Amino acid sequence: QSLAVGRDHQFIEPVHVMAVLLDQEGGTVRPLLAQADVNIHLLRSQLNEALDRLPQVTGTGGDVQISSALSRLLNLTDKLAQQRKDAYISSELFVLAALEDKSELGALLHKAGATKTLVERGIDALRGGQKVEDQNAEDQRQALERYTIDLTERAEQGKLDPVIGRDDEIRRTIQVLQRRTKNNPVLVGEAGVGKTAIVEGLAQ
Repeated sequence: QSLAVGRDHQFIEPVHVMAVLLDQEGGTVRPLLAQADVNIHLLRSQLNEALDRLPQVTGTGGDVQISSALSRLLNLTDKLAQQRKDAYISSELFVLAALEDKSELGALLHKAGATKTLVERGIDALRGGQKVEDQNAEDQRQALERYTIDLTERAEQGKLDPVIGRDDEIRRTIQVLQRRTKNNPVLVGEAGVGKTAIVEGLAQ
């Protein structure tokens, strides 16, 4: 709504919602689209162009309404949620609904490389077989990404410094991980003794 008001638009369109979801910190849409091999930079650029093309109406006093296109899309999202036995509609199903709907937003998603098959796979991977039974489900799902650091990813990108002199500890950690039982290594020690270095070495 604030995006539509800020641009002097009379109606909230699907492109408004997608633009906000794409930039939502900790949201599920950006990780979903990245997993589905969508060109997010291109999509964002196309969304901005679509927003620029919408007619501007001054003097509305912030009184905006949901467009018929958005209303139709939300109804389709609700149907998809019911099919999946979800208690609430979720932003990832909004993306899927947009791909099924023959609207401008669906066309923009397709141009950026989105396909229904890849997005459905991404949703299944994101949810891990869980239903949306809580209105805060998306926040909980992104907690791992928000509050932890993926050291394996950093190692793959060459962002970690070489670890020297920790071969024994790293080897011992690997031995514990390889056990069939009691295979959770715990690194205990004062701050600064090199616990993170061992994990970084393991990641590398």
